[in-house]
Amino acid sequence: MIRILITAVIYLITLLTQAQDQKGSLELNEETKLSTVELTINKVPSDKGYIYFAMYASEEDFLKRNMYKKTRVKASIEGVKVSFTQVPSGTYAITCFHDSNDNGRMDFSSTGMPEEDYGMTNNVMSFGPPRFNDAKFEVKDKDLTFEIIF
Repeated sequence: MIRILITAVIYLITLLTQAQDQKGSLELNEETKLSTVELTINKVPSDKGYIYFAMYASEEDFLKRNMYKKTRVKASIEGVKVSFTQVPSGTYAITCFHDSNDNGRMDFSSTGMPEEDYGMTNNVMSFGPPRFNDAKFEVKDKDLTFEIIF
């Protein structure tokens, strides 16, 4: 159990430290269909801090914390909404967390349990760090909308 919690700590700490630029590493050509992926969190526990979002373009990138796109928005108890634009067709996963104390990282208790809210696309929550296969979704030729629940 401790090993799983330590892995979760390492995963969430590196979420912000190894990001790529917004264009990421995917190659685009003139025929590539681009879509928008919109994310909504309707219930944010407080207005303090920021909500950080990270989009991954493959399982390998997810495991290496190599973000395709990232953003953050000011937390609002009324909810938040973000959009990742110009996303080419492919398989992606998105994770997020509420940095309520605005220290730029996910905080954990001495037992390794998260002290700040987090979520991912598809809302599959299990013990341990998020998994790409649980959060993955397909972008094809239309825009997508997800609600993430903390």
